[in-house]
Amino acid sequence: MLNLKRGYLDLRGHQVWSAQGKTFGKKSEPVLLMHGGLSSTESWDYTVIPAVQRTHYVFAYDRSAHGRTASREGFYHFDFQTDEAIAYIEDVIKGPTHLIGWSDGGIISLMIALKRPDLVKSIVAIGTNFHYDSGLTLVESDPEIVITEDDAAKFALRSPDPAHMQEIIIRKAYEVWNSEPTMTVPQLSKINCPVLVLTGDDEPFSNQHTIELYEAIPNARLAIVPGSSHFVVKEKPKFVQQLIKDFYRNLDYPITTWPRLRKEQTEKLKEQ
Repeated sequence: MLNLKRGYLDLRGHQVWSAQGKTFGKKSEPVLLMHGGLSSTESWDYTVIPAVQRTHYVFAYDRSAHGRTASREGFYHFDFQTDEAIAYIEDVIKGPTHLIGWSDGGIISLMIALKRPDLVKSIVAIGTNFHYDSGLTLVESDPEIVITEDDAAKFALRSPDPAHMQEIIIRKAYEVWNSEPTMTVPQLSKINCPVLVLTGDDEPFSNQHTIELYEAIPNARLAIVPGSSHFVVKEKPKFVQQLIKDFYRNLDYPITTWPRLRKEQTEKLKEQ
């Protein structure tokens, strides 16, 4: 990863692959990058890190059963991954942080904000669904798992797990994606930190679901990137970086000229 110190650390008895690095600024705030499912911290190298490496102190880690971190019991359920993330924030970052989550990482970021709002400064949720019943069309309940030689070689090179675990991990991912997450609109309405909902216009779940997520969170902004998919961070990296930079330039509640969703709050702020 760019300009980051990498290596294993002990996270409450489990060896977790972690990366972190100082920025050019002296008063930079921490940002934790939460990678997608069946992915790793390396997904961020030339996609999102350039948006924050000069303004934030960057942290990232491979979740259990991802990248260079071994699996352990309960590894793929979102509650487990949320608790693991909270442990990382408490023990490694040691205080509130900004979160940038892609796909599963976005789901986990929202769940952290619900479970431990005191640890979250803001969220960038990229390609994120809040409920498994989201119009998701590309997740089969019992998929045929095809592992190419290249995929097997990458797993062998990175993962501490034995080779046979690769298929087990993939099957577990599909099992979880067909039953989790189960967040609701009333729950999401309790998230008070600034949130940027950033998505491609051709996600595997419905655009209506994305808009429902955006409208449920009181202090949210919405960015739908045209001509892109769930892999928007790789398809339109420069555009995504600019959107993230713009979000961080001003995290104050947005005051717009002709508000609808923000009308009541805008009027209150103008009266102050």
